Amino acid sequence: MTRSAIGAFSSSIKIDVLIPAIEKDLGTLPYVIDSIRKQVKHPIGKIMVVSPPSKRIQALCRRKNCVFINEKSVLPITKKDIRYQTKRANRSGWLLQQLLKLAGGNLTGQRYYLVMDADTILIRPHVFLVNGKTVFYCRNWSRPEYFRTYKKLLGTKPTAKRSFVAHYMLFDKSKLSQLKSKMEARHKTRWYWAIIKKTNKQSYAGFSEFETYGNFVKAHYPGQMVVRSSLNKSLSSKPGSLTRKQIIRLARKYRSLSFHKRRWYIRKKG
Repeated sequence: MTRSAIGAFSSSIKIDVLIPAIEKDLGTLPYVIDSIRKQVKHPIGKIMVVSPPSKRIQALCRRKNCVFINEKSVLPITKKDIRYQTKRANRSGWLLQQLLKLAGGNLTGQRYYLVMDADTILIRPHVFLVNGKTVFYCRNWSRPEYFRTYKKLLGTKPTAKRSFVAHYMLFDKSKLSQLKSKMEARHKTRWYWAIIKKTNKQSYAGFSEFETYGNFVKAHYPGQMVVRSSLNKSLSSKPGSLTRKQIIRLARKYRSLSFHKRRWYIRKKG
């Protein structure tokens, strides 16, 4: 493990990357992929884009040398099985994307895989394993419903003081398998059905895959994690409108930029 002049570590541990996406993400997805290759300081095996059938996303994957994966091949359930409708919007697809992230271990032969949201671009070097410990990038606020669902699923209150919802996370398949086994043993059903059943369908955001996994690791492996501030910035502009000079300036204060176009869409429709 080495440290560069700017203070970022690099790691020799190879990881794969998973990005759940839909066609609305095409405005940001190419930049997300490029930023992973530039800023993730691990050898990267394959970058997998998990999506509904889409010729446009498949074409992007060919251009960017990524692996396209039809989301229907990842889990034995689809969006129609979830039935998550609030007063504001249908959230079935939103929850399905989180389940796809948790199912990503079935798609990789590596022990670790990085999940990236399709609207978040890394602008500083990132490493996710330091001296055998997983690095979690965290923020200071979350949604109470995430913690209520965690307690329903696992029977204990989460103990982390900060939120793990930071738009990207490295998963250790061994620890993730233990999390799923605990949910299945407690609820006598497959882990994804447990999550679907225990998520409050009246809540706009009733479950978080990142909050759940992060708090599970904190509870069972507190000595195997490193916590750093996510330093994420949400922007209303398009990623292509940012100049190199602007990105360099933003990188002095932030690690990543998020462009939440889908949220704007939901607000307009609501």
